[in-house]
Amino acid sequence: MIAIKNTIISDDVLDKKFVCDLNACKGECCVAGESGAPLDEDELPRLMEVLDKVKPYLNEKGLKAIKKHGPYVLDSDGDYTTTLVGKEKECAFVIFDENKIAKCAIEQAYNDGVIDWKKPISCHLYPIRITPNKTFDAVNYHSWSVCKPACECGSKLDVPVYKFLKGPLVRKYGEEWFKELELVAKERSKELKKK
Repeated sequence: MIAIKNTIISDDVLDKKFVCDLNACKGECCVAGESGAPLDEDELPRLMEVLDKVKPYLNEKGLKAIKKHGPYVLDSDGDYTTTLVGKEKECAFVIFDENKIAKCAIEQAYNDGVIDWKKPISCHLYPIRITPNKTFDAVNYHSWSVCKPACECGSKLDVPVYKFLKGPLVRKYGEEWFKELELVAKERSKELKKK
């Protein structure tokens, strides 16, 4: 474990290799699972704020689910998550491209310059999951079988999780925090080579 500012980072974030391979997995992480994407409480009003501009991107199933349940729900663990289109179905914000790859309607609206919020931070950070505690955030790598192609691609390209997720990590914790993480990773790499 590595401590930087108010975070405790799992060694896996530095050691595991990961690069999304959407052609192989088809965006399965946005489709599989028993609940939607985790949302921070401060993201709830942000989601409501962009909702009307994102709606034109949504498919009929997503629109129906949001009309019925709202854009987010409280899950069985007491956490806010994005709404699903059905039990253990895709996130209501999922859209599919011509190759049947799951994409995020929120991110598409952002990419098109319609909104200025990329997507929930939990989605942007995946496969990193943040668990907030009273005095620190636990920053952990989440291993999931649907991401096997991403692990294989990351190994082939020799890209650790933290490097693949530089943008989202900077978004969450800032440039200075990320520079500290890079320094720790370099030192760690030197130590491992000595062994």
